[in-house]
Amino acid sequence: MPSEPFNAVIDDDDSFRLALVESLSSLGYEARGFPTAEEFISDREQQSCDCAITDVHLHSGMSGFELASLLASRGSRMPTIMITAREDAGLEAKSAACGAICLLRKPLETAALIDWLKKALKA
Repeated sequence: MPSEPFNAVIDDDDSFRLALVESLSSLGYEARGFPTAEEFISDREQQSCDCAITDVHLHSGMSGFELASLLASRGSRMPTIMITAREDAGLEAKSAACGAICLLRKPLETAALIDWLKKALKA
């Protein structure tokens, strides 16, 4: 039986990931959290995901950039929203190059995230 569509939050910061999942859920979005890109990729229900919201820099395993590139190489049309607390030069260009629809900075403005999420879900 296929699962309900959901939005994945991939972030190695447990408290941030849980808070974002709870925030999205409170706004009526189905959301599930994953501490690594590998856990998200290996999830059986990953194919029913509507949108991936991933940190750019994950401490173990593949980065958010690598995740977005892998999804694109597999022909996935799942939109990816990148998030980061870093101010490194070129992050916007790098996120666009791997197929992300946007790069948002932490601390996240909920309204901006929801605007981008709505755009992603309409695509």
